Amino acid sequence: MFKRNRIWRQLLIMGVATLVLAVFGMHRTFAQGEVTTPTMEDITSIKIGIDTAWVMLTGFLVFFMQLGFAILETGMIRQTAAVNGLLENFLEAGVGALVWWLVGFGLAFGADNGSGLFGTTLFAPGIELADTIFYGNISTLTMFFFQFAFAATASTITTGAMAERTDFVGNLIYTVIVTAIIYPVVVHWVWGGGWLFQQGFFDFAGSNVVHTVGGVIAIIGAWMLGPRKGKVWGKAIPPHNLGLALTGTMILWVGWYGFNPGSTLGAVGVGGTIGIVVLNTTLGGGIGSLSAMFFQYFRTGKWDLTATLNGSLAGLVAVTAGCAFVSPLSAIIIGGVAGIILLLWGDLLEKIKVDDAVGASSVHLACGVWGILALGLFAEPTLTPFAANVKAGFGGLLVAGGSADILITQIIGSAATIAWVGVTSVLMFGALKAVKRLRVNPKAEADGNTIDNYEHGQSIWPDILPLPGDSPVTASVVSGAKAPAAGD
Repeated sequence: MFKRNRIWRQLLIMGVATLVLAVFGMHRTFAQGEVTTPTMEDITSIKIGIDTAWVMLTGFLVFFMQLGFAILETGMIRQTAAVNGLLENFLEAGVGALVWWLVGFGLAFGADNGSGLFGTTLFAPGIELADTIFYGNISTLTMFFFQFAFAATASTITTGAMAERTDFVGNLIYTVIVTAIIYPVVVHWVWGGGWLFQQGFFDFAGSNVVHTVGGVIAIIGAWMLGPRKGKVWGKAIPPHNLGLALTGTMILWVGWYGFNPGSTLGAVGVGGTIGIVVLNTTLGGGIGSLSAMFFQYFRTGKWDLTATLNGSLAGLVAVTAGCAFVSPLSAIIIGGVAGIILLLWGDLLEKIKVDDAVGASSVHLACGVWGILALGLFAEPTLTPFAANVKAGFGGLLVAGGSADILITQIIGSAATIAWVGVTSVLMFGALKAVKRLRVNPKAEADGNTIDNYEHGQSIWPDILPLPGDSPVTASVVSGAKAPAAGD
């Protein structure tokens, strides 16, 4: 029986292989009895289709991370601000889509006439670019969507740090500025052929471009806002729903399999790179959760779920820059160190009295910078092909045959990014503060009121947390309601 099943399996495999060869290996047309082989145009069309499908699929996963951020933030903050947090996260995508199309994409990826600072073309791209190849086998509009998903992520990072006390209109304004100016400029420097790219700066999927940018804006926004009402320094405000926090974190981890592997910007001919990226991403996230959990246990004697969740994100953020350029062992080291950096950075925030509601700057700024610097330490010469074309043995400082060259460039790039984002963020939030659009109106924080009630007139748990003046909706009230008569 076993041999018979094996024979059937082999026949099935041979049949499938024959079908694939028939479809892709030989294109038969029977017009006038002629049989033709595929042309180069046919092969190119297939490559474009495969790469487009890959980039779109991974882009959908990155966009799905918006849901992860929304659910994670909702669980990590108090229920009195949950509706506010959900709406802000949702509109990061809506506002970001329009602004990225109108301005951001052009600044990020347009031609810059040699300045290396920002693009000057590709604003409001339209149907005329549908078939225009931008990179490899993907079109300009495919690139637009994939990069829009990244832009929305960078802006959303900030919302979590500033949760529970940001003016809603102010949130909309800073989302526009971040997506239109602050973020696209850094994208151009690194991924748009700008001056950092020309210097040999490495950031495969965004530890610097996305996470450091979002983290810097987050910490400056939290600092300029001031602490949440009821904040006691040295004591964390507990999350209101760790189940939601875990769900959001798992969605983000799934999304990272679009974030990092999708940054190959194609699937044809890069299967090995995709495999390395997926492996290193998985190891970084896994070890980050463990290192944070054990480090927190040694400090408190408790197995802390919050630390474990943020630890996984810390490892994922840190390994994002070098996931295509480092070995699996190095990915474990990078992710493991990130889990510890995460908690130490949180301690620092408490000492300097910056209230980061969800630990966004701990995850994205501290671990994003670590990931960029770690690439300069662990980059493998065989996995950095662009640099290897310039200088033989071009690897990280701690790798055999490597040097400090990559590390120096990484330090310069990280410092320049922090400086640009830091200065522009201070100006942006300073202007919002001057016109009283940074922090929510004091009435929203008065006793007996909440930001959800003041800004939105809604409660996420009306049966548990009714709005002021409303009666809680209970099971007894529902069961005691009079049923409508027939025909009502």
